[in-house]
Amino acid sequence: MAARFPCLEEELSCPVCTKIFTDPVVLKCSHSFCKACLQKWWGQKVSWKCPVCMGMSSLKDSLPNLSLRNTCEAFLKERSLRATAGSEELCSLHSEKLKLFCLEDQIPICVICHTSEKHEKHKVRPVQEAASTYKEKLRTALAPLQEKLKAFNEVKLICDQTAEHIKSQAQHTERQIMMEFEKLQQFLKDEEAARIFALREEEEQKSQMMKEKIEKMTEEISSLSEQIRAIEQELGAEDISFLQSYKDTEKRAQCTLQVPEKVSGALVDVAKHLGNLKYRVWEKMLGTVQYTPVTLDPNTAHPNLLLSEDLTSVRLRNEKQQVPDNPERFDWRGCVLGSEGFSSGRHCWDVEVGDVRYWEVGVVKESMSRKGLITVSPAAGVWSINWLNGEYTALTSPPTDLTVKRKPQRIRVQLDWDRGELSFSDPSDNTPLYTFKHSFTERLFPAFFSNGFSADLPSEGVCIRGIVPWILIIFADDAGIQIFYHLKNGCVVICEIILTHPHDNIVSKALSCV
Repeated sequence: MAARFPCLEEELSCPVCTKIFTDPVVLKCSHSFCKACLQKWWGQKVSWKCPVCMGMSSLKDSLPNLSLRNTCEAFLKERSLRATAGSEELCSLHSEKLKLFCLEDQIPICVICHTSEKHEKHKVRPVQEAASTYKEKLRTALAPLQEKLKAFNEVKLICDQTAEHIKSQAQHTERQIMMEFEKLQQFLKDEEAARIFALREEEEQKSQMMKEKIEKMTEEISSLSEQIRAIEQELGAEDISFLQSYKDTEKRAQCTLQVPEKVSGALVDVAKHLGNLKYRVWEKMLGTVQYTPVTLDPNTAHPNLLLSEDLTSVRLRNEKQQVPDNPERFDWRGCVLGSEGFSSGRHCWDVEVGDVRYWEVGVVKESMSRKGLITVSPAAGVWSINWLNGEYTALTSPPTDLTVKRKPQRIRVQLDWDRGELSFSDPSDNTPLYTFKHSFTERLFPAFFSNGFSADLPSEGVCIRGIVPWILIIFADDAGIQIFYHLKNGCVVICEIILTHPHDNIVSKALSCV
């Protein structure tokens, strides 16, 4: 249609928007416009005039131009069909092939259009060249979008995994909470049963004692009653008979039985059973539970680290667990942090290292890098010393070799956060090993690092128990460590550390005052 009527597209174009009419209306001056264009035009004017002839008009004078609308729809439909069929697009004005692209107007034009006044002095390019240039620009612009889409999909996948992990964590944690409360409830039930049993036992014992006492007194009462009856009977006898039997009766009247005393302590000792009952139950419960100042945070654990159910021990596994790659989690080394850190005060703790092949003790700052490879040093937020292949090293930058005359079985870590000092020593003879000095500005967290070996740690690999705040950071490839605290008057007085070497079956113990 456009080829047969070169000027048709121009005739079907709105004078305001210069596009094919949409919902055309005609004014009384016979000029037609898109309804939306006319309303927008008049919305910017004080008086309503025809945009072409400037004749006065109004919305009441604008009527739908149905015939023009039908013609426009037919024109657009045919043009769409020709484009779909793959027919070559022709210039709507000159019915020539569109071989050029006007860079100023950004539209394809024919050769005649290029020489017309409208495109005079405009820069043009062949259609293929222009299409190739613009396609390359779009490809360049498309690459970042594709990368961004890839990043969005990756993050969405992590979010999907995280959402599932949250459900799994909540369900697992709920089961653990229920199990712990079941243990507490069972303890209370057992304690209730034991105390009721003790009450019943005392009741039975004292009831039996009273029963025996009552039976004895019943016999004595019966004997006395019989004696009294016999004497009263003699008193009623004739004088001669009474006097003849008086000596015998007088002897019977003599009673050797002692008047029974009231039984002392016969009642149930209610105070013993009820006095401070809740406190005594709590005190007994305290002996069966242990406070763990360092609770490992599973959200920071490397996928190869498996934590115990109570979050007090960790072991290294060959297989990675399916866990979200959240920002808090380490992915560069087998590491897990404690759930709580500290940012003030003085802290001291001992770590039994025994004869393991590798260990590393230290502290880390909260903002240390948890992704990718880093060099362990104070600059990276790690202050530690280690022992490997018979050599002791302070992990400074560069590392500092330490001279140790006697191999320590324990390492004492002393942190004075406020003064900015972290000291390591052998507590057996207080031999200093190394002291870091640094102005700490962040919280320091307990941590456990493995050295990346694949050997499994036993399930009790690191077991932490206690009652006062402290930090334990142990780096071991094949050591099992258990730490026990004994309570006295609510305070920790003795620390028993048991280290088991699984390959050599060596068990060492150490006692120290805390």
